[in-house]
Amino acid sequence: MKIAVVGTGYVGLVTGTCLAEVGIHVTCIDIDQKKIDGLKNGIMPIYEPGLEEMVVRNFQKGKLNFSTSLKDTIAGCDVAFIAVGTPPGEDGSADLKYVLGVAKEIGEHMTDYLVVVTKSTVPVGTANLVRSTLETALQNRKVNLEFDVASNPEFLKEGAAVDDFLKPDRIVIGVSSTRAADVLKKLYKPFVLNGHPIIAMDIPSAEMTKYAANAMLATKISFMNDIANLCEIMGADVNMVRKGIGSDPRIGNKFIYPGIGYGGSCFPKDVKALIQTAYENGYHMGVLKAVEEVNDKQKSVLFEKVMRHFDGNLKGKTFAMWGLSFKPKTDDMREAPSLVIIEKLLAQGATVKVHDPIAMKEAKHILGDKVVFCESQELAISSADALLIVTEWSDYRSPDLKELKASLINAVVFDGRNIFDATEMREHGFTYYGIGIN
Repeated sequence: MKIAVVGTGYVGLVTGTCLAEVGIHVTCIDIDQKKIDGLKNGIMPIYEPGLEEMVVRNFQKGKLNFSTSLKDTIAGCDVAFIAVGTPPGEDGSADLKYVLGVAKEIGEHMTDYLVVVTKSTVPVGTANLVRSTLETALQNRKVNLEFDVASNPEFLKEGAAVDDFLKPDRIVIGVSSTRAADVLKKLYKPFVLNGHPIIAMDIPSAEMTKYAANAMLATKISFMNDIANLCEIMGADVNMVRKGIGSDPRIGNKFIYPGIGYGGSCFPKDVKALIQTAYENGYHMGVLKAVEEVNDKQKSVLFEKVMRHFDGNLKGKTFAMWGLSFKPKTDDMREAPSLVIIEKLLAQGATVKVHDPIAMKEAKHILGDKVVFCESQELAISSADALLIVTEWSDYRSPDLKELKASLINAVVFDGRNIFDATEMREHGFTYYGIGIN
């Protein structure tokens, strides 16, 4: 099979590379010449464990190619994936101009039957817009070519995306014809030899499935954070509560870890888009509105603990921050809680010294010289008034507590991810603040 993947962002690059890994001929297309040139030379536009090696290997084998020209690539393709961005508008709705722009270009240059697949996260009804865009482009060319539009939402976790793609829990395809279903089932056959299913459904249901999945996970996070805040008031330990409820198979132990809110490229954007879609169709998503509200407030919880401890006076104080990315194993800073906390600390006249194992370069693009970037976590804590744990990187889980205490002016730790044991920290003489514990 021959595949085109339009867009070399997170979803497009992982999709194209993993398809090439099983022997499919893939060309990834992007209008950014610098990005394409970089990929040909093994320079990754994103950080994702295992991806760089796989890109280089398959490019050298000739299975994975990169181009800026959809026109020169589309001929002879069996499937074209649209994996471009759908940034949120001011009202939270997904902006489809890039998706429909690609659909138009595909219609202008396709030469034979083609399955056009929306891989981007798109609102219900997008496939119909893609279909009409393709039809208009073909009519303008005065050609009559058959095609199918399909939806194939991704369920990749940043930091584990390669494994998620190669060994999926399930593959969802939204199709409107048996022909399209057969093409996609053939394409994905190498990935379901582990017995996990390809779930075929109608296109609107597939489009909704992606939003519903992310909304459910975001709901679990906000619910647990709400419970954590109440635990602090009532004198309960949220870690014990989490274990107690997580053992119930109806609830499960995933996504019930309290913290300082979710971020990233998916949850915030998708929750907003689903709320807006409902609003446009006369329905109020009460639960999701609350999920969003709780998450927005949770990003300030750690800062509020800092303010209370220092009696509201942070001017002239220096804070060390371990972790910048919104989660471990990624350099993604989109909607990261660290950005909210940093801005609030700076507004109070504090100095912030930061460290992150991977996200420093990306953070510098966003923060510039507002903070002090430290090449090691040890440099960050040196002569700081307190330490804030913001991202639960494994690098931070087992520090030398004697060294940590000696480096800080005040032995105070604000743990936004509960990676330390409160009892142990206090036994070592630290003033320790976690989330949902006393």
